[in-house]
Amino acid sequence: MKILIIGGNGTIGKHITSHFSETDNVTIAGRTSGDLTVDIADSKSIKAMFERSGTFDSIVCIAGEAKWADFDTLTEDDYYVGLKSKLMGQVNIVRIGRNYLNPKGSITLSTGILADDPVEKTTSAAMVNGGIHSFVKAASLEMKNEHRINVVSLGMVEDAYEKYKNYFPGHNPIPTRKVIKAYERSVKGKDNGRIIRYYD
Repeated sequence: MKILIIGGNGTIGKHITSHFSETDNVTIAGRTSGDLTVDIADSKSIKAMFERSGTFDSIVCIAGEAKWADFDTLTEDDYYVGLKSKLMGQVNIVRIGRNYLNPKGSITLSTGILADDPVEKTTSAAMVNGGIHSFVKAASLEMKNEHRINVVSLGMVEDAYEKYKNYFPGHNPIPTRKVIKAYERSVKGKDNGRIIRYYD
């Protein structure tokens, strides 16, 4: 299987890349490193990446950012960080990338627990994650060529525990093996329009 992993060198991406590389042909894309470079906040950059890369059996996005700050201090521009990067960036990966997806191929997007269980300082990030969930459910109804689309929504992963543990008191860090299984289920399984949640 030929798989494109956008964000494949990141905290989560490096584990997903290592796993799929054992059995599949993996291409990594990133903003500053990888086989391909892409800025997912820029649709022209996404288009250029796919024009260079050719087609894939699966596209996985583990990239995108959103502003974390007190609700009282968030500006309009702060909200646009998440809207342009994590939300529209992933929407545009689907919108453009499906034209470079082989028949019966899949697209996997990424969100997180904030869509369902937000904490302080995450108003913008929670909004973006929830929007992606709704987008995936709706888009799955109109995918062509037997394409599938899902979103993996994770709790706080163990690799990020030390950095974010104070934001998530009482939360259990998600083991790497569960993170890998969530993406494997989306890429190698038959789910379509599914929010694959691993929160515990």
